[in-house]
Amino acid sequence: MTDRAVELERKTRETNVSIKLNIDGKGEFDVRCDVQFLKHMVETFARYGSFDISMKASGDDDHHLIEDVAITLGTAFRKALDDKPVERMSTVTIPMDDALMMVSVDIIDRPFADIDCPDQLYHHFLRSFAMSSGITLHVVQLRGFDDHHIIEATFKALGTALKNAVVTRKADLSTKERPKVS
Repeated sequence: MTDRAVELERKTRETNVSIKLNIDGKGEFDVRCDVQFLKHMVETFARYGSFDISMKASGDDDHHLIEDVAITLGTAFRKALDDKPVERMSTVTIPMDDALMMVSVDIIDRPFADIDCPDQLYHHFLRSFAMSSGITLHVVQLRGFDDHHIIEATFKALGTALKNAVVTRKADLSTKERPKVS
């Protein structure tokens, strides 16, 4: 099987983000980022998704950087899929201490996001990722009171759910004919 990998760069007046993503990886990462918690979450996503991610990200403030990393990573994810048939859907529930988070994904070109997240910046990250990757994403907080644990369990669950959903198939899992993407 050929690796589904992509390199992408996004430069704006506020940020500079470059990502190398291999969704057929081993969970290896080299993440350099001005926001240390974001760095930790991208590394967590890579490890639990078995995605190889090399990323450099700098920016003028946390909001711009978190948003642009999500957009760049989501766009890279979409391009790495290479329009091949995949399992498509997955639901994963992950515990982390007090937190219990459920993430459901559907890799289909109907972006949607319904997200329980106590931190507005990471809520925005997850929504921006879903919109730019074209996936349906549901994040449900079943338990939890520590924001760090809730967010980290979410990234673990997102990585794991996407790892399960990107498994290749011989044919599309749909009753509809696949639209042509240009």
